[in-house]
Amino acid sequence: MAVIGELIKKAIDFTGKILSDPEPVQAQKEALGKLLETAKLTAFGKKYQFAEILAADDIVRAFQEKVPVHDYDKMFAEWWHFLLEGHQNVTWPGGQNYFALSSGTTSNSKYIPVTDDMLACIRKAGVSEITNLGVFDLPADFFTKQILMLGSSTNLIQKDDHQEGEISGISASNLPAWFGGFYKPGQEIASIADFDERVKRIAEEAPKWDIGCISGIPSWVELMLKEIIRHNKLETIHDIWPNLMVYTTGGVAFEPYRKSLERLLARPLVYIDTYLASEGFIAIQKRPDTTSMALFPDNGIFYEFVPFNADNVDEDGMVKPGGTVLSLADTEENVEYVLLISTVSGAWRYMIGDTVMITDKARAEIRITGRTKHYLNVVGEQLSVNQMNDGLRVIENEYDVVIKEFIISAIRRGDEYINKWYLSCDKSIDKSKVAESLDATLRENNKNYNVARTRALKGVEVELIPEEVFYKWSEETKKKGGQVKIPRVMKEEDFLEFAAFAQAHS
Repeated sequence: MAVIGELIKKAIDFTGKILSDPEPVQAQKEALGKLLETAKLTAFGKKYQFAEILAADDIVRAFQEKVPVHDYDKMFAEWWHFLLEGHQNVTWPGGQNYFALSSGTTSNSKYIPVTDDMLACIRKAGVSEITNLGVFDLPADFFTKQILMLGSSTNLIQKDDHQEGEISGISASNLPAWFGGFYKPGQEIASIADFDERVKRIAEEAPKWDIGCISGIPSWVELMLKEIIRHNKLETIHDIWPNLMVYTTGGVAFEPYRKSLERLLARPLVYIDTYLASEGFIAIQKRPDTTSMALFPDNGIFYEFVPFNADNVDEDGMVKPGGTVLSLADTEENVEYVLLISTVSGAWRYMIGDTVMITDKARAEIRITGRTKHYLNVVGEQLSVNQMNDGLRVIENEYDVVIKEFIISAIRRGDEYINKWYLSCDKSIDKSKVAESLDATLRENNKNYNVARTRALKGVEVELIPEEVFYKWSEETKKKGGQVKIPRVMKEEDFLEFAAFAQAHS
């Protein structure tokens, strides 16, 4: 097997040398041209005159002038509902075989079309991820090991002329045949709908596998590893999988989970970040010396960027009409942007809901900084999820605790407001001192928050609850596992409902 691994590694290294990354700006212009050309005879393409855009001297500018920005509600109400009803050639040529049911943090009932062209792009991105492993200096033997992918169920729901499921389940049900020998838990276990039952079966089968890489959202991967360790009476996961070397993470920020996850390991892993959304495979980490991820400039997605500020984004996290929208060519590094995408699934100038920061423009590398609707700005505090996470890392270091989950809201008290936090915490500590420390850190690092604290924002309160309460709430209000994420910011009404749930279950 070591010889086979050496051959695979050499093949990957050789492939990496002959396949250089395209120049991002030019590749993006060509990607837009291909999208427009392919979709010009669809109903969407005809309405927005794709043929005329293609004839323009500057197709990027013409595209931005003719086609409006869409969020999910607008895209579905005006176009995608026709796909659910069985119509063809609506926003992309042909009919619709799959819909990704989004269980993200901004909606409980999104139906995102996933075309065969998108599945091909996801497979291409996955191959790129594998061939890129050569730069992480892994031993040859790693390339003979199995990959455990903890996603949503591959048991898709048949509805009339299409199937429905989460994007990870749709992708796993369409894996290339050559990957079958490496893929775990295998299609039988992956098709189990109930997350707890699926994890139980994984724990039972785990001793039979030789896992080198794990993939999945951190919170659910951690629950899986704990169950494997408990069921098999282990000290760490390396007792059963000594060759586990890589964790490809995604879905949410990894850092809040690193400390608790590494308690389950005998040694740290190589961590590789990925950005797979219901709307497409957007980026992967390509270098070991950065935590940023590289966009795919030539893989069926055209990216646009809206400066994330009050001039361009309203208080509900929506892009304002007439707001500034930039192509990659016109962006700047270290500026926070709302991400828009146009794709081979027929999403057009679509606000995916994430905010990103370009960290290396020449390499088209980004960092996810938060969600447009997970931005707290009720009284001018202007707190992004990224800033919230940074503040909580300070608390972790100061009190030697682990805080993985949190929810925050602005709560009215008379004519003024407080910021109320619910935090998971693995130790008993003084919540009033945590509130003081968190407040001081945010005031020091965010001038807008500091100003708000001298005006309508009169205080900070913290409640500490077990992390299991967050997952139980998620299970009862959404569902458990797969790509389900805990929301970070809530409106007051929803937050008070969560607070009542937390008090009843803590």
